[in-house]
Amino acid sequence: MTTLKSVLTRTVILRLILGWGAFLATVLAGPLLSRPLAGPVLVAVLAAIVAVIVVCAFGVVTEAEHLAHRLGDPYGTLVLTLSIVLIEVILISAVMLGPGEHATIARDSVMAVSMIILNLVVGVALLVGGIGHRSLRANSTGVSAYLSLLVVLLVTAFFLPGLIGDDGAYTPGQAIPILILTLMLYGFFLWRQTGAQATDFTEPGREADAAVPRTPIGEVLREHRTEVLLRTAVLVATVLPIVLLSHDMATLLDDGLDRLGAPVALSGILIAMIVFLPETITTVRAAFGGEMQRVSNLCHGALVSTVGLTIPAVLTIGLFTGQTVLLAETPTNLVLLGATLLLTVATFAGRRATAIGGSAHLMLFVVYGLTVFA
Repeated sequence: MTTLKSVLTRTVILRLILGWGAFLATVLAGPLLSRPLAGPVLVAVLAAIVAVIVVCAFGVVTEAEHLAHRLGDPYGTLVLTLSIVLIEVILISAVMLGPGEHATIARDSVMAVSMIILNLVVGVALLVGGIGHRSLRANSTGVSAYLSLLVVLLVTAFFLPGLIGDDGAYTPGQAIPILILTLMLYGFFLWRQTGAQATDFTEPGREADAAVPRTPIGEVLREHRTEVLLRTAVLVATVLPIVLLSHDMATLLDDGLDRLGAPVALSGILIAMIVFLPETITTVRAAFGGEMQRVSNLCHGALVSTVGLTIPAVLTIGLFTGQTVLLAETPTNLVLLGATLLLTVATFAGRRATAIGGSAHLMLFVVYGLTVFA
């Protein structure tokens, strides 16, 4: 009972009521929201949804920090990352299984997430951390592991289909080994990250902490099982309204952007930014505290999980439903993606990360935004 009261505080309960109440309101108001709304009304509804999402996002961050403190890294960070990524994968899969053709939804979504995480979020984090801390560095072995996977996964997802596929899509004979190999690589990575190589993903320069024997994760779960389960349930229950509201506001956002004459792709970018808002807040706070490896765990780990889970999911759906899954990217986006990976290597390869590197990432994100409007 004491654990229940410490987890389900009044603030947590009010936040859950607000998030799920707002989602229920959008469902009940569906017939009204499906009609063309007056400009001021459309702006007011979108502002209200964004406000609810921001409130819920801070709740997700709070629960994630509690879990990270209890479980320790990389387990605590994985809980936050996987909860957001898995729900995003489920939403993409649900759209593909729904009516209509959605051949490029996986490609467009993962590309937007890649640019947002690797350039916008990392850029802001480096800028905040670099200005506030003279020495800002990550664990080079851990970052190298992330980047190794990102190079392979992104090349497999976006570069190869245009070279060996059929009009930008893998043939069934190619899709099966690709999805199996992707899942095997991602599974092996998680096994090593949470096992023998766990110390590669901890903050550097903490030899004294590393020398202290850590409580095995199994013992932590046995001793604090109720608290961990409750906080995980609260985290997921708080993340769900964020993703569902973001999905529901897509139609309203498309309508508003269409009235402004903005490109349709901008809607997907804005929604991806909102979905990953909890991760962004946590990342910036970690950078502000000088925890550069946690920044890498959150950003690079999130993108590895996004690609490692989304591509196999959509390829599997394509095989069973007969849908075309177009993955090959445009030459412009391939150049931007290649430049982003090179810049990421350059940023994290030095002895310390700096605000200058952050500004370079932010400029590349702005350039990506310009290509959307081109």
